[in-house]
Amino acid sequence: MSRIKKFGLGLGGVTVLFVALSAVVGSPPTSHHAQATAAARTAAPSTAVASTRIPGPKPKPSTAAPTPKPKPQLQPQPQMTAGQRQAIESAQNYLDMGGFSERGLINQLSSSAGEGFSRADATYAANHVHVDWNQQAVDSAKNYLNMGGFSRSGLIDQLTSSAGEGFTSAQANYAVNKVYR
Repeated sequence: MSRIKKFGLGLGGVTVLFVALSAVVGSPPTSHHAQATAAARTAAPSTAVASTRIPGPKPKPSTAAPTPKPKPQLQPQPQMTAGQRQAIESAQNYLDMGGFSERGLINQLSSSAGEGFSRADATYAANHVHVDWNQQAVDSAKNYLNMGGFSRSGLIDQLTSSAGEGFTSAQANYAVNKVYR
């Protein structure tokens, strides 16, 4: 064994050497020189033998979850003021009645004839309520049609007018397409 270590043979080299010696010992008698040459040829490519894989189960791919990226630090959000909280509550009450555009809601909340909130609190409320403005336009269009006759273009004008509801052109067109089927 010390001879094998001297040549630097690993487990694969020892296996090859053992196989070679078994073949030489089990074969018919040949010259001593031929046996030594055969053993040397078999053992010589030890680097090629050492790199040969022994068949066995393939390694399983890693199932470890990827390392999550660190989340960016969020800036702390300031607390709502009492005025903002009250404006949101009032805005939600108006929206429950239906038919308010964002501009119309801000005007209603900030008007002295309406709720009298500051324009800033009214705008904050309109930006922080969960509302589908397209659906609000549909509700408003239905209300107008229930009051009287409107043509398509007349209803769009009423819905988009700053003196009327204040919906965007896209919202008004969406609503008119929904109510005029």
